[in-house]
Order: sequence, then structure tokens, then C-alpha cells
Amino acid sequence: MSLTPFPSFEVGTALPTLEIPIDRTTIVATAIASQDFEDVHHDPGKAAERGTPDIFMSINSTNGFLDRYVTDWTGPYGRIKKVSLRLGVPNFPGDVMTMTGEVVELAGTDAVVAVTGRNQRGNHVTARIVVGPNQTMTEGAAR
Repeated sequence: MSLTPFPSFEVGTALPTLEIPIDRTTIVATAIASQDFEDVHHDPGKAAERGTPDIFMSINSTNGFLDRYVTDWTGPYGRIKKVSLRLGVPNFPGDVMTMTGEVVELAGTDAVVAVTGRNQRGNHVTARIVVGPNQTMTEGAAR
């Protein structure tokens, strides 16, 4: 992804599509990284006891992938200010989450980005993310 400094975004600007393969290691590693030790994120037997066919991605992992998607697009020039998300269908091992996004609003120097992460069963996550200029980068560039 190319770096796009603020405030050159426009309403309607589409973010590049990002495909994220979801495997067992990704689910377990991201749950551990976010200190989410709930057994359904690493123990297939416990997940089955709770009615799911396999382990599944945690909300903290999903949130991290949302942040990554937007900051990969803005590069160091952007800083996440707010994330509002709604979970849908789970991400299981073997899924591919396809992330898409679009700038839907500008508020001063901030951009509001609507993001969707889908797998073959439907929307895993829908989100609105407010991203603004990274003041450290802006101030450093002005010197």
C-alpha cells in the first residue's frame, strides 16, 4: 500500500482490498498476543462443547486486524482515534477474511472509514474507524 499523507483523502476514496488467510496459528497467536485466554480460541474440544465446529477468532484479534488494515493504508501519517465495530459470523481456521474499506466522511482533518471484513459465510465484522493525522509525523515533517 502506498502512503497517503493527511488531509488528501476524499469521501469515496476506496482502500485497497486485503485478504487475510485465517489458520489455527493465526487464531491462537493473536488471542495470546491480546491476552485473551478464553478456551474457545485455542481448544477445539471446548469450542465444540460450546456449539461451534472449531476454534474461532477473538474480538481483540478482529480489532487488531481492523487497525492494521487502516494503518497499512495511511502509513505512519495516520493515527486511529476511534473504532466502532459489530461482529457477525465467526472466522474459523481455513477462512479467508477479505477486508474492504471506503472513506465515508471527513471531519476536519479526520477521515471516517467504513470497513467490512467478510468470509465465505458473510460479514465477520463491520466497522467505522476514525483516523486522523499522526501529530508526531506532522510536526516532524514541518521541521
